[in-house]
Amino acid sequence: MITLTYRIETSGSIEALAAKIASDQSTGTFVALAGETEELKARVAARVLAIRDLPDTDRPSLPEAGDGPFKRADVDIAFPLDAVGTDLSALMTIAIGGAFSIKGLSGIRVVDMKLPDEYRGAHPGPQFGVAGSRRLTGVDGRPIIGTIVKPALGLRPHETAAMVGELIDAGVDFIKDDEKLMSPAYSPLSERVKAIMPLVLDHEQKTGKKVMYAFGISHADPDEMMRNHDLVVKAGGNCAVVNINSVGFGGMAYLRKRSSLVIHAHRNGWDILTRHSGLGMDFKVWQQFWRLLGVDQFQINGIASKYWEPDWSFISSFEAVTTPIFSPDDCALPVAGSGQWGGQAPETYRRTGRTVDLLYLCGGGIVSHPDGPGAGVRAVQQAWQAAVDGIPLADFALSHPELARSIEKFGDGKAT
Repeated sequence: MITLTYRIETSGSIEALAAKIASDQSTGTFVALAGETEELKARVAARVLAIRDLPDTDRPSLPEAGDGPFKRADVDIAFPLDAVGTDLSALMTIAIGGAFSIKGLSGIRVVDMKLPDEYRGAHPGPQFGVAGSRRLTGVDGRPIIGTIVKPALGLRPHETAAMVGELIDAGVDFIKDDEKLMSPAYSPLSERVKAIMPLVLDHEQKTGKKVMYAFGISHADPDEMMRNHDLVVKAGGNCAVVNINSVGFGGMAYLRKRSSLVIHAHRNGWDILTRHSGLGMDFKVWQQFWRLLGVDQFQINGIASKYWEPDWSFISSFEAVTTPIFSPDDCALPVAGSGQWGGQAPETYRRTGRTVDLLYLCGGGIVSHPDGPGAGVRAVQQAWQAAVDGIPLADFALSHPELARSIEKFGDGKAT
């Protein structure tokens, strides 16, 4: 059985609407049909397993729902595997399908999903994941420290390469194209690869360390995306940024089956599904689809994000991508980003259970350091060293000038 948990809100009957969702998303229709037998319903009909009441609310999630109070509950509904199968597009259709169209609901959100063991072997899952990302970057015992090419739009290939060279020399572990940077006229992917990969390979030959550079290969045409993939592989690259919402399940599945690159997932657009707490889908549910399809690294914002997402949501996302669906091998490497600099390192370390199994991604927090991107890399490294050693940033900064300058620039003079 596949179990989906819906958080439903209504001024009517919770029980009636729970039964309506189970019916509409399996065997039900608005009139009885020829051939609709009790035996058929018993075989493929969904059923309500449990209803857990939540506090009422006076304000509906959908404003046009009228006056309250509105009852709320988490409802577990079981769908027979025979009715859905292991196809992820079928699963998503069952999960959301017509459920959000049902009359009488003032709010509905998919908040949990438990899959049967049949899904374990039906999809490839991550090819590299946490262990592979660490192996390819040569980083162990601390976070992988990464940055983003900024500004995202405007730098030409040779200008991007100049910045990349400085970052590599400073000891950065990971660099990525901004998700908006794919193959624009001023910076075609082929020219960017040609300008950057010699720097990566030369540094590897000199030091033994290969900086992981994630090139943006997303494309609506899966064949074109694979040509982008092959371009990176041929040049010696080992990672790609994929805008997963933009390429869709089919594009992701097509890529993963043929890929030899680490797949770094950018979740831009996910907020449309989740920003209203009473509507849409929890990241806990949504990320399972993409991990099954093969995401290796998953961006999840961070502590004190520059976006809307509160810290507790980042922690919830971190726990989601690091919790096995079936085994530890299907976990993705969490990527903390969005307005990050060294100042959030202590709280990130504390709130994630004192773990360093993450990619700590700073864009402006590195490249906008007052003494340049190289100093920005060193400042973030110093901040994480202080966090792991339990030393307040302000104290550590007394003997580490890059961190001190970073605090002045990004922390309003305070080591947050």
